[in-house]
Amino acid sequence: MKWTTLALYGLILGLLLAALQYFQYRLLIMEHAEHWYIGIVALLFMVVGVWAGGKIARKKRQKPEEPVPEIGAAVLPKARVLEGLGITPREYEVLELIAQGLSNQEIADRLFVSLNTVKTHTSNVFGKLDAQRRTQAIQKAKALGLLE
Repeated sequence: MKWTTLALYGLILGLLLAALQYFQYRLLIMEHAEHWYIGIVALLFMVVGVWAGGKIARKKRQKPEEPVPEIGAAVLPKARVLEGLGITPREYEVLELIAQGLSNQEIADRLFVSLNTVKTHTSNVFGKLDAQRRTQAIQKAKALGLLE
């Protein structure tokens, strides 16, 4: 933290302490001011706590997400398209093997993974390409320049 921020926090806490001393003096003079005193102190600490919490816990602003390229758009580099769609390298491998016409079992054997893993990757690829079938996924991948 910067020294100016620390100085500001110190000043605020000093003012709060002065306010507490003032209200303590007033409490001794006025016998029935207890409820007001407690309410004001609670409100004061709540406001400072919310303000300080907002300053300390402020999140860094994130970059806006790049739009996912549409089919028929200008052909972009594969890596950028894959990143835009959220397709992992392993899912891309599965997509390439699907395009070669291999079955799920053949893909599992070639990649040394289980059949269920291949089905999961295939399902993920279909969802990310917004495809219902293998042929539709291949067609959309070709339109995006992912497959030749």
